[in-house]
Amino acid sequence: MSVELRAVTESEFPDWLRALRTGFLNEPVVSDALVADRLAHVDLDRTLGAVEGGRVVATFRSFRQELSTVGGGSLVADAVTQVTVAPTHRRRGLLSRLMARDLAAARERGDAVATLIAAEYPIYGRFGFGPASWTTEWSVDLRRAGLDPRRGGGPEDGGRIDLTDAAEIRLIGPGLHRRFAGLRAGVTDRSPRAWDVGTGLGHRLEPWTEPYYAVYRSASGEAEGYVAYRCDDRWSDGKQPENTLTVADLMAVTPAAEHALWRFVCSVDWVTAVRSGHRPPDGPLPLLLPDPRAARTVSHTDMLWLRVLDVVRVLEERTYPVEDGLVLDVRDGDGLAGGRYRLDASPKGAECAPTTASPDLVLDVAELSRLVLGDESVVRLAMLGRIEEAVPGAAARADLLFRTPLRPFSPDIF
Repeated sequence: MSVELRAVTESEFPDWLRALRTGFLNEPVVSDALVADRLAHVDLDRTLGAVEGGRVVATFRSFRQELSTVGGGSLVADAVTQVTVAPTHRRRGLLSRLMARDLAAARERGDAVATLIAAEYPIYGRFGFGPASWTTEWSVDLRRAGLDPRRGGGPEDGGRIDLTDAAEIRLIGPGLHRRFAGLRAGVTDRSPRAWDVGTGLGHRLEPWTEPYYAVYRSASGEAEGYVAYRCDDRWSDGKQPENTLTVADLMAVTPAAEHALWRFVCSVDWVTAVRSGHRPPDGPLPLLLPDPRAARTVSHTDMLWLRVLDVVRVLEERTYPVEDGLVLDVRDGDGLAGGRYRLDASPKGAECAPTTASPDLVLDVAELSRLVLGDESVVRLAMLGRIEEAVPGAAARADLLFRTPLRPFSPDIF
């Protein structure tokens, strides 16, 4: 039978959802309640399927997303998610066809980039995506961290930490999240539904364990950060508590707020270990401890993958720390963003335009996608042979232009 690629209809959505669950190795059962809940929050025009003989054998969905860029600006992204291919239809080019259709539509809409969270590393580079942000998780052994147990978790800067509830986090969280996105590149927006589900206040079909919430307020009373956390219940044979506190979400817009919140979670009675959850690799947590070796790296991995669709907009919508000009020869096998571009940038702004001038650097769009949020080294990619340095010294100059003081961070999986 021939396989047809198209947007699925409402009547086909239950089968699409079943195929999605099969691809992610979830129980292949969908209830009417699950279908109704998901249908209310998807755009069927961007919910694609590969259909053979009336059955969905591959799934692919995208949605509109806001992505923070260097300097506090934002880009409209085509967020790719829920990509699966049935085990009976692997290696038939279905993903390639679905991806080509979606990226072409995104380029036509005027989206500047496409984004995704890659379940498997090797898949998406061939479509022009590159890992643009990384995430680290630490486990802190509080028994060797060197913290003074008599000090408690209260701030010493005139601020205060209060326990609160989901309703207040739902109220103050979106504003803090927007402020945080202005401080770091790579932050994706959270929809009202995401806030409702993430705080347990929205309609939920999955089991929910209510976390504890704490908010940090400055000396003036302004909320500058919050943390959501859960604790297990473990005791040793000697009747000693050995509980682990796991951070579910921590958002802070000032150093004082972040320091105070980490000190708070590291001071909760009966807790002997803290799991940090996803954090920026250059976050302050290990160095906040008298003995930073007490923070063991549990995971360090790629997070947000990015695919440049509009080179001019992406390069003009970020800031640069120094003044320089570079000609980039961008190769794109899919014909979406390739070409030769001149970037003239300074701390005052940037201009980018097509050019016929000789290039300083030659690179694939996937490598450019690694660079635009400021996390990757141009020199390292040149050493690996992934970027051609057409003019000696151009890679080092590009590093000065593209790198950022704070690494990009993407706190959410989508």
